Amino acid sequence: MLLFLNILKKKSESKPKQATITSSPKPKRTNEQIAVRKGELGEYKIDIQLDQLPKTYRHLSDLLISNPKAKSGYSQIDHVVITPYAIFTIETKNYQGTIYGGKDRSTWLVNGKFKMMNPFVQNYGHIKALSSLIDKKYHEWFVSMVSFTKRSTFKVDSDYRKIASNELIVYDIELSEFIHRKVSVLKMQHKEPLLSESDISSIHRTFLNANIPDLTVREEHTRALNDQKNSPRPNCVVCHNPVSDKVMSYCLQHHRFQGKIYCYEHQKSVK
Repeated sequence: MLLFLNILKKKSESKPKQATITSSPKPKRTNEQIAVRKGELGEYKIDIQLDQLPKTYRHLSDLLISNPKAKSGYSQIDHVVITPYAIFTIETKNYQGTIYGGKDRSTWLVNGKFKMMNPFVQNYGHIKALSSLIDKKYHEWFVSMVSFTKRSTFKVDSDYRKIASNELIVYDIELSEFIHRKVSVLKMQHKEPLLSESDISSIHRTFLNANIPDLTVREEHTRALNDQKNSPRPNCVVCHNPVSDKVMSYCLQHHRFQGKIYCYEHQKSVK
């Protein structure tokens, strides 16, 4: 019996041990890397939408142009689409959650917690910068669009979804659809195109020539925007007293203030 047990023990000792295979865990991506990746995917969806537009339309992406009225000295426009009936200026957002906002608010909320600048106030500055480059006869044909991904839900003024409006909020996957619909409405209102092929080419060329590709300038612009986010509440340009978000939004949305901010008392002195 002892002999039999010894034989079994020798066999178990002579059996080679299997190597343990361990795989190194994949490095976790930082929040910044995830945000960049999502931004890239969002822009890819927008590019697909823009490629579906008629070949007679012209579009530009990621324009950086000089804007003395902006705090950074520049305006960065995500997309511009030039059609025979309108010039669409498009601001893209990559937020996740419920978007709360209205026309009378300078800041909107994401999920009721995180603040973001009213994108239409932001886009108004972009349109003013673009319109300064071209003839005044084209200024009234701008349409402001803000595009969000489907990871968000809108709780905003219903007018923003009405095709008759010149301020439209859309999901990225329906961008081309809303442009087509808006152009169709304008076609019914105007018997002839508002912009000829020559006009479209000229405006496209003007915007393209105004674009600043210099990476150093673009980095300076980004830094200035980050500093602006951390800056205190804006002040009245006359008395230098701080103003509320509502007052700031009102000033930015009315042409007579020319992009400057006035407190309630000093708004009366501006004609």
